Amino acid sequence: MTIKLKNKIISTLEDIKAVDPIAINVKKISSLTDFMVIASGTSDRHINSMSEKVIEGLKGDKVSGLKIEGQGGGDWLLVDAGDVIVHLMSSDAREFYDLESLWDPDL
Repeated sequence: MTIKLKNKIISTLEDIKAVDPIAINVKKISSLTDFMVIASGTSDRHINSMSEKVIEGLKGDKVSGLKIEGQGGGDWLLVDAGDVIVHLMSSDAREFYDLESLWDPDL
């Protein structure tokens, strides 16, 4: 189920033109989640639209216990779907925080 959920989130992000969506398998290094999905948006509005589409899809798949942080502005929005945590960020925030390098030792 986790891989299917991750793939659906990535597909949703690609459909709404997210910039460079990636998924990092963190199952072996984190007890919090199995995958981190990271994508950039071109504006605050785009980031909010991406989160709305992801949340809509998750609710449609009956994923419960969703947690959302950062709605209403800012350059980083997080959607916690349990087995998959989604980070939606501005390009500047993504570059600054560099979560890819933090969570994926192969990068």
